Amino acid sequence: MRRLLLLLVVSLAACEIYEPPIAGQGASLQNAGPQGALSGGSASASFAFVSRSVEPVAERECRSRTQGLNCDFLIRIDPDRNAPANAYQSLDRSGRPVITFTRKMLADLSNPDELAFVMSHEAAHHIRGHLARQQQNAVSGAIIFAGLATIAGASASDIVDAQDLGAMVGARSYSKDFELEADQLGTIITHQAGFRPSVGVQFFGRLPDPGDTFLGTHPANHDRVKIVQQTIRQYNLN
Repeated sequence: MRRLLLLLVVSLAACEIYEPPIAGQGASLQNAGPQGALSGGSASASFAFVSRSVEPVAERECRSRTQGLNCDFLIRIDPDRNAPANAYQSLDRSGRPVITFTRKMLADLSNPDELAFVMSHEAAHHIRGHLARQQQNAVSGAIIFAGLATIAGASASDIVDAQDLGAMVGARSYSKDFELEADQLGTIITHQAGFRPSVGVQFFGRLPDPGDTFLGTHPANHDRVKIVQQTIRQYNLN
């Protein structure tokens, strides 16, 4: 079980909004639409401005929607210049929520509205408690699969494999719902921070569409656009 929990800590420490296509590990969105609006020297200035605007709104939403949760967001740029395009939410050792952007991710965003939307989406993951819920689902899946393997008379090594498989299935069982929940709340945070979710959501139009694969971690792009548009209409946002 210790091996399993170590795997969970590593695999669930982040919840990405963007995953490059498997074919072409270093691929970005360079051929998928307008690029470079946040690249070069403008990236740091834009990142600082958007962070200063989004963080207090995200913190306010976090405090109003939760109890006893650390809402002091740290928003940072990954120091690894070679890290693939990605943005993710994690927790530091003290439990402080951390939102990390890689430099390649910033280069893939076309404007501050997209940056604010992605940033708000990651903050929403923390507010909705998705990491903890995902870990609980993973542990439950591991226990169930290990129990079934034990009943079936599996060997010790097979039981360990069943634990790992159960953890993966459990962790992914509601991951698409978590993404849509984060899109919905992220839309609200984006608007309240002074940015346009109607523009930010255009980022999905350049992402490789994951479709609706079995045990996939992300919903289809059109489903994500739909939830954002529904939220905009429901709350009269823009």
